[in-house]
Amino acid sequence: MTTSPPPTATSLPSKDLSLTPFVQAMLWKTLQSEPSTAFLRVHPAVSHVLWWISLALTVIVSITYLLKVVFYFEAVRREFHHPVRVNFFFAPWITCLFLVKGVPHPVWEIHHVVWYLLMAPIFWLDIKIYGQWMSSGERRLSKVANPSNHLAIVGNFVGALLGARMGLRELPIFFFAVGFAHYVVLFVTLYQRLPTNMQLPKDLHPVFFLFVAAPSVASMAWTRISGEFNDGAKLLYYVSLFLYVSLVVRVNLFWGFRFSLAWWAYTFPMTSVALATVLYASEVDNLVTRAMALGLSGIATMTIIVVLAATMYHAFVRGDLFPNDVSITITKQRPKFSKILAHLQTCGSDVKELVVSIPNFNSNSKQGAYSDDSDSNARMNN
Repeated sequence: MTTSPPPTATSLPSKDLSLTPFVQAMLWKTLQSEPSTAFLRVHPAVSHVLWWISLALTVIVSITYLLKVVFYFEAVRREFHHPVRVNFFFAPWITCLFLVKGVPHPVWEIHHVVWYLLMAPIFWLDIKIYGQWMSSGERRLSKVANPSNHLAIVGNFVGALLGARMGLRELPIFFFAVGFAHYVVLFVTLYQRLPTNMQLPKDLHPVFFLFVAAPSVASMAWTRISGEFNDGAKLLYYVSLFLYVSLVVRVNLFWGFRFSLAWWAYTFPMTSVALATVLYASEVDNLVTRAMALGLSGIATMTIIVVLAATMYHAFVRGDLFPNDVSITITKQRPKFSKILAHLQTCGSDVKELVVSIPNFNSNSKQGAYSDDSDSNARMNN
């Protein structure tokens, strides 16, 4: 027998919905301030309005998710143990970092304590998630690697970007180094397509665009750390630009599945590469780079408008934006973590996630619980 919370309470990935508006606010702020796009004469009010809208959205989303934590804590706990959803726990802190980065008054006037407070949860998540990638049995990277893992990397680069803008030096370099090291490992693991890697269902294919986010944000972070868009920043930018083009031309990879909130995964990477292109055009200033900056910024903005319109249509007209989320449906037996991975590897576009159950709170509940790292290692040794 299964019982489940209301679909809107379980399916809403409210941790990451406010990330894109802040990046858009940063994009328009950059278009206003960079020499390469000064000819656009963007009014400061545009970025200010977007920043306040983003702040309001962040407050709404935060309250929504806090209510989810209070009333459906078991669902939140399942998300933290899910191989895809756990990566989105970085999103709120990335959003807050962009919130501080896009504040209307100069960033370097903000007290450094704000940066320390925002980076502390990211550092804790780094230790938790990266440690599992390295040493856990069922949660090691070769088994759980998927494009959404890039969110676990991007937070380090955004933190380095903001820290450098605030006048910090050593800690931004530290987080950049940690993020870059794990980005290289993740990039190689995903490119190898190991037989043990989990395969995303087709409905989640938009998260492939997160391939673009990490190198583009890293190029901006290194630009702020070094003080110029030097060869290191260009190397990272060229990687992001190549990945962007290689994904855009693969139409079949992003065709043939219905709209869902996963489509928001298109927006953040597209805006990030547009931001990096504007900075690149200020360093390599010519007609081609200016056209690239203008074109990619326009594409990113139109993508957000289209996805937002589709979200409103499916939410208020068709009413099918929040299908029942079977990944956290409550049943009486809980399968092991390895079964979740096996299901994600074999599921099609119609079934996205495995039904996960709560334990029986009695003396026999431990038999149905998730296997911990020591149990996984024992099975591997046997």
